[in-house]
Amino acid sequence: MRKSLLMLILFSLLTPNMYVYGVSGNYIALNENSETIVITVDSTNFRFTPSEVTIEEGQSVRFFWSDEILAHNAVEENGFFDSGNPETSIDFTFEFPIGSNGTYAYICEPHEQMGMEGTIVVTPIVIEIEEEEEEEKEENKPVNSMPNFLLPSTFIILFLASIMRSRTVK
Repeated sequence: MRKSLLMLILFSLLTPNMYVYGVSGNYIALNENSETIVITVDSTNFRFTPSEVTIEEGQSVRFFWSDEILAHNAVEENGFFDSGNPETSIDFTFEFPIGSNGTYAYICEPHEQMGMEGTIVVTPIVIEIEEEEEEEKEENKPVNSMPNFLLPSTFIILFLASIMRSRTVK
């Protein structure tokens, strides 16, 4: 019984001899392009200006016009966004969430027959993986270990082994 208990103690002392590393130096940085694209109306030609825009996921499009003679709105053909009822002044901003990449066609409901339409192309967000320089990694690497554990545990193991040896020789 004592011998198996002593072996268990020896094994438990050897087991923690390992280093546990934290998070590596890699990290993901999202392209934070917070520029909002503004789309206005050209009432004389019944057009959105610009009529085609390309943005990234996470960016916003702002539909803005004020004191127009005719009322307008901006409605995506599948209902993804809708500026509301046609009005002569609108300030409507829509942010395209992550995962919404694709092409979105929209219209001005009262002037759809006149060709007042536009397109928003939403591209996937750019993900950049940045790595630290090799020297910086070594300097800044978080090391969670038991300091000076190996030397004392070796002495304890040798001491306990000598006690076991002396008991078995008697």
